[in-house]
Amino acid sequence: MKKIVLALFAISQIVVAQNKSKLDTTNVHELQDVFVTANRTATLRKETPVAISKLTAKTIDETKANSAYEIVNKTPGVLMVNLGNEQHSMAIRQPMTTNAYYLYLEDGLPIRPMGIFNHNALLEINQFNLQSIEVVKGPVSSLYGPEAVGGTINFISLKPGINPEFKFGIQGDHFGFRRIQAAGGATIGKIGFHIAGISSLQENGWMAFSDYRKDNINVRIDYNISSTTRLISNTMYGEYYSDMSGGVNEIDFNNRSYKSTSDFTYRKSDALRTKLTLEHDWNPNASSYLTAYHRNNKLGQNPSYGIRWSAINNPTTATGEINSNNFKSYGAIGQHTQKFDFLNTKLVAGALYDFSPVSYWSYRIDLKANLNPGGLTVNNYEVIAERPDIKIADYTANIYNTAGYAQLSFNPIEKVVISLGGRYDNMKVDYNNALDQSIGNKIYDRFTFKAGANYNPFDFSGFYGNYSQGFAPPGITSVFRAKPRTGGTTGVPAEFYYNLKPATFENFEIGGWFSFLQNKLNFDYALYYMEGKNELLNVRLENNDTDYRSAGETRHKGIEFGISYKPSAQINFRLGGTYAQHTFIDFQVSDKSTDALQNLDGKEMPNAPRWSGNSELYYYPNWLPKLRTSIEWQHVGSYYQDQINTVKYSGYDVFNFRAGYQWKAFEIYGNIINLTDKLYAYNVSRANLSTSQPAYLAAAPRTFVLGIQYNFSLKNK
Repeated sequence: MKKIVLALFAISQIVVAQNKSKLDTTNVHELQDVFVTANRTATLRKETPVAISKLTAKTIDETKANSAYEIVNKTPGVLMVNLGNEQHSMAIRQPMTTNAYYLYLEDGLPIRPMGIFNHNALLEINQFNLQSIEVVKGPVSSLYGPEAVGGTINFISLKPGINPEFKFGIQGDHFGFRRIQAAGGATIGKIGFHIAGISSLQENGWMAFSDYRKDNINVRIDYNISSTTRLISNTMYGEYYSDMSGGVNEIDFNNRSYKSTSDFTYRKSDALRTKLTLEHDWNPNASSYLTAYHRNNKLGQNPSYGIRWSAINNPTTATGEINSNNFKSYGAIGQHTQKFDFLNTKLVAGALYDFSPVSYWSYRIDLKANLNPGGLTVNNYEVIAERPDIKIADYTANIYNTAGYAQLSFNPIEKVVISLGGRYDNMKVDYNNALDQSIGNKIYDRFTFKAGANYNPFDFSGFYGNYSQGFAPPGITSVFRAKPRTGGTTGVPAEFYYNLKPATFENFEIGGWFSFLQNKLNFDYALYYMEGKNELLNVRLENNDTDYRSAGETRHKGIEFGISYKPSAQINFRLGGTYAQHTFIDFQVSDKSTDALQNLDGKEMPNAPRWSGNSELYYYPNWLPKLRTSIEWQHVGSYYQDQINTVKYSGYDVFNFRAGYQWKAFEIYGNIINLTDKLYAYNVSRANLSTSQPAYLAAAPRTFVLGIQYNFSLKNK
């Protein structure tokens, strides 16, 4: 990482020398009402009939986040759950879940291929390389395909600047976290470049066995062939390794004894993504692009969530697993945008092809459970033996994704915009399952549709409504994972989830926005009603194992809202949140002999807080113009821990304070995370009341973050 930083600094100085005579005093203003994610092309907010939010470069820069969830949670209706060391799950129009109902994009391209969703994909994001983040809430499968159901998050990278720019910073906290980060770029003639790197390290933290390291570098090169044609190269490489401390039991949690029950669990990732894009403007009304891309990921883990233990039968034994998931992708996407004078019509159409070979294996490990006094909770686990002879999964597969999509928008009458869109997806999986010696293929295909309308009667207000469909085939890791079996012997034939069905969703939504007091006061809202069929759910079994089920029907409904108020240049306030209900409607389970397998019809889904929100008050004092301060409030309401709605976690309210001061080219800043030192957990879950202890995913105590950053830009010289 030090070599990267030195190289960036050297490059910046060379560019400075070559560009001193080329100063450009043009001011570039960020148009916060323009979005690219909802329509795959730049579109005004008032012409976008969906719930969409943008986190700007200013918000990202002032947050000075250690992890992406600190930024993303500022979005109304979004709860990104911190699982520690940048690991995460998500809740957007869904309970807090690790299921494949979210699509994570980097500059409009999925971070993972379809069928290989990973809820931790965002740990590969470089926070020092972000220009903005756009979040679309609700299904957009008609544009982006499978998995774009609960929400789609697009991380938009920094582009090369016209003038030389360079920034370098270090930040850390008093619990052993530290990060070095650097970025720089410029444009020389027809070629622009931008390079950003980070190196993070956590050692001896507040939670036992929670060290991690992460190194990322992003390189972008733009070649402006002409005023109408551009060639853009993007490359990302990242390495990640983390201990997985897992949850703590209730006694230790309440005593703030943050000790891990395992000292052998881990997660690691090596990721490479590269793409080459050719853009061409045919005329002011027509443009096209063609992108070729490649992914290469190697993922391995001994997951803490894979430990199975029960207080009944033989409580001194437990099992875990070791697994590896490796894939490559080779693909291309092309798109054309055409505007017509007739009714101000705009057509966006494109096609995608993706070939992703994947290999996956998993086997059991036997553990000894050392119990606390009373025998109802585990003090720690020890590895007794690795059991590669007891396979949980062992397959190779080739995944072929093909898709075509189109979206049409037009103005039938003044102040009304109609949007129509559709996409056909075909995902074919050719597999070789070594566990049951089967060779075959599975095909998941579907056409998804959306229709929406915007009505903008005044300059200060607008309304929209839409109907959209979502589609999510089961991830192949679920399909080819052996079902839980008793005895753990190799003589028991493995059964698999071959018959899992694709989940489908229908979403109805209305929303709008208002602006008052000369844009000082802004309010936006969205009301949605979404029904899911064959939703893939992780049903907890008596031994704390997971059984995948395609639920008959689920219902998700709620309201999302955001308020911002800026009475003066010194004060800025925002408030965003959601009230939602997530319910089982038709989930018939044949075995009702245990608490975990009762009929769930009418029950609220676990890990589904009704209320959640994030607000922040900013103060930029006139008496010290270079100072910024803010205090943030994160609220998560109560939710059921179990599937049969018998016990709740109370939720939490936590406050964070941030401040920074700019002195010449240097910025000094400090954050206090969990300002009141509140005892709380990001997530609490259990299998059932009679046989399982609750697992508390503890949040950090009060944390002091300090940092300094050097910002150089030739345009300021």
